[in-house]
Amino acid sequence: MLDVALIEKCADPSLTPAIVEQFVAAAGSDDPLAITVKSGGRLVLVPKPESPVAALKIMRQYVGKANVRVGLTQYPAGVGITDIAQLDATLIDPCENLKRGTVLFAKVARIVTKWYGSPTSREVMPQLIDDAVHAWRTGVFEGTQVFQADDPGGAAFLRGKPLPNARAEGEVGLEEEPGEISATPPGAATDAWSAEMRIDLSRIGGKN
Repeated sequence: MLDVALIEKCADPSLTPAIVEQFVAAAGSDDPLAITVKSGGRLVLVPKPESPVAALKIMRQYVGKANVRVGLTQYPAGVGITDIAQLDATLIDPCENLKRGTVLFAKVARIVTKWYGSPTSREVMPQLIDDAVHAWRTGVFEGTQVFQADDPGGAAFLRGKPLPNARAEGEVGLEEEPGEISATPPGAATDAWSAEMRIDLSRIGGKN
């Protein structure tokens, strides 16, 4: 379980601590140095990094060639960069990884929420979170590349209609009914990592 102080200090404030915890538990890792590499839907075995420097070396080896997820939130390491030199070890730092990961997850949540018509009923919360986590894992939601898509703005989940135990006015929490997140919605592919991220790093040494 994530430290409450870490969440309060580093996580995107548009997400409640309960949602952050569920997000990391469902899609992240308890190891800040965790790196997962997938290529063509298959897991690539990489040595377990023992330091941020070692983790950075692995990232630079595979980003642009495979789907690379790192840190507590299993952040997609290639998102937002055009040159491998832009990768740095701060992405492995627990606070920075949680910050970047929750900021990006909140955008994914807004994409999902808007697609659902910005509902206000708490009954749809489990499905919204389930779909947002699935989109985080695959990088795709209803044909949209969520990491590269523009942020639609608006609500992240049910923001604007708080539950009784929400941490701030207008902000929704899941403290009363955390529920259970299904890793894969009905009818979805069983391999949640099967969809590759589309990262354009073609300018790097002529490699795709």
